[in-house]
Amino acid sequence: MKGLWLEDRSLSLRDVDLPRRQGEALLRIRLSGVCGTDLELVRGYYPYTGVLGHEFVAEVVEADDPVWAGRRVVGDINAACGECEACLAGRRSHCENRTVLGISDREGVHTEYASLPFANLHLVPDSVSDEAAVFTEPIAAAVEILTQVHVRPTDRVLLIGAGRLGQLVAQVLALTGAHLHVVAKHPNQVAALEMRGITCVPEPNVEPHGWDVVVEATGSPSGLDLARAALRPRGTLVLKSTYHGEVTLDLSSFVVDEITVVGSRCGPFEPALRLLASGQVDPMGLIAARFPLRDAVAAMEAAAQPGVMKVLIEP
Repeated sequence: MKGLWLEDRSLSLRDVDLPRRQGEALLRIRLSGVCGTDLELVRGYYPYTGVLGHEFVAEVVEADDPVWAGRRVVGDINAACGECEACLAGRRSHCENRTVLGISDREGVHTEYASLPFANLHLVPDSVSDEAAVFTEPIAAAVEILTQVHVRPTDRVLLIGAGRLGQLVAQVLALTGAHLHVVAKHPNQVAALEMRGITCVPEPNVEPHGWDVVVEATGSPSGLDLARAALRPRGTLVLKSTYHGEVTLDLSSFVVDEITVVGSRCGPFEPALRLLASGQVDPMGLIAARFPLRDAVAAMEAAAQPGVMKVLIEP
């Protein structure tokens, strides 16, 4: 089969082996989505070699349990061992022996077929289209913020970054009733947020030291600097980005102002699917382009352009 292969920061479409892992489901990929992490991997964020991609919707084509056969699914990207201390303590996404779909020791989904443990799979409701379901993983990542931080309706919340993930974070945060503002750079980002009734604020107009919770989703040092300046004393900073390279911080101010810092990545799929099924989160307006798998390298190039939202790949 064909797969979008990353090696030494170079992309190519090449022939790859059909994934065969004992005791796992074989999945036929229906759609996959290009993520900011895919682009960061190309830039050298993590030394991964293999098929890229971890956002997908698929059909189960081979399964030990016939109840799964032919079902439409999405899947958690962290495949855990179930036996280490982290797994036994209920921290499966931090399994000491985990493989991560399209990121670490497990081939990704910008291809024709993939493999995942049955424990990772989640059935897609019939009312949710493939185009919406492919957003389940990043919506789950947005929901994770609310499992880590108690965002009150009375809180002043600032989201910095309105790209692929930031748009979904904004939709999820808006459900809390908090006083939410979003820093967005590009006109299409502002338009997408304002269509949802979400208020945007230009970076120069961000009130310093005035926000209870700040979510940083730009993945840039300048975004992190703005986030720190915006927080009130005893505020909470949520880091929702992966950073390529090093970032310099004045940690003394974090101590003096007693800032809480929360790292946030993968999240729960079932709430994400419920939000999609109910229409409370609607990602459809974020689809910028759709490429066949044979043009996957071009799809990555398109996704890397400033301001481009979600690019989908179809085998």
